[in-house]
Amino acid sequence: MYYVVAATTNPAKINAILQAFNDTYGPDSCRVEGIDVDSGVPSQPMGDVETRSGARNRVMAARQVCPEADFWVGVEAGIEDNMTFAWMVIENTHLRGESRSASLILPESILQGIIEGRELGHEMARLTGITDIKRQGGAIGVFTAGKLTRSSVYYQALLLALVPFNNAIYQTSRGRGG
Repeated sequence: MYYVVAATTNPAKINAILQAFNDTYGPDSCRVEGIDVDSGVPSQPMGDVETRSGARNRVMAARQVCPEADFWVGVEAGIEDNMTFAWMVIENTHLRGESRSASLILPESILQGIIEGRELGHEMARLTGITDIKRQGGAIGVFTAGKLTRSSVYYQALLLALVPFNNAIYQTSRGRGG
């Protein structure tokens, strides 16, 4: 059984991580533990680079807290231009896999609050009245009427980030700069 450390305590992110690992390695193949670590970036990351750095920083911090784990996973949501998205970073002792999620365009009423320095989660709570929305379906759930959720979009990106750990082509190209 794999010991997976999720560098988050957010249930939406942990559920996506658990599902991706179970679908990749088989049901009940892992134990996921969520831990609270600092991302090293603002609470509302802006731009691709800052968001990816946040996910990588989370993995680095999780490795320091739980060095005995088999995998460390960082998920960081951010905003670039007028869209929200997230970066997934997964590491074991030998490899790193990364993937960026699908993006969702945000309405001007939400973007204005973000420009003024508020987080997407706070703006969504103000708009919908749903407190702690980022720990549930998120903006994605609200704007797709539940057809997609934060977890379902993260799940897909996590499956893609797991590819280097389970595909022979990635394994053989590692020594050639791949």
